[in-house]
Amino acid sequence: MEKKHIYVLKAEQAVRKFVVDGVRLKKPEDVDERLLLQRGCFVSLHLENGDLRGCIGTIEPRFKTLFEEIVQNAISASSTDPRFRPVAAEELSEIKVSVDVLSPFEEVTPDQLDPAVYGLIISDGFRKGVLLPALESVDTIEKQIDIVKKKARLQMVDNDQLKFYRFRSERFE
Repeated sequence: MEKKHIYVLKAEQAVRKFVVDGVRLKKPEDVDERLLLQRGCFVSLHLENGDLRGCIGTIEPRFKTLFEEIVQNAISASSTDPRFRPVAAEELSEIKVSVDVLSPFEEVTPDQLDPAVYGLIISDGFRKGVLLPALESVDTIEKQIDIVKKKARLQMVDNDQLKFYRFRSERFE
């Protein structure tokens, strides 16, 4: 059996600890150095059939360590994603967890995008939408832009009035 990556393991532990015990997973004394990075990340929960069950993330780090970022996003994905009801303890055995760790983002023009390689952030200075890269159903730049504009409620705004940022993401499952 393949050993789970430390990011996935900590996200799973954080979800379980919060859903079952109602408390936050504490950082161990001898934390793995990979968890000491400062990065944005997304924690996604999927059912065994592949359906999304929760996903919350940060494009820029809010905490000093990736450990804290993963724990907070795992708790939020399981309890406060507005699209879903909170995860119940009975569901835990059916949920698969993935963690996407983001690179810093850079401002680009739409022609510098590639949905297979880069995630996308679009902003008008007030509202912001984000989409992770390499999503199965997103195969064109136009589709990626349309989805992100819709998420940010920017559909009616011309692209030349918006800022586009791209980032890379490494997924751990």
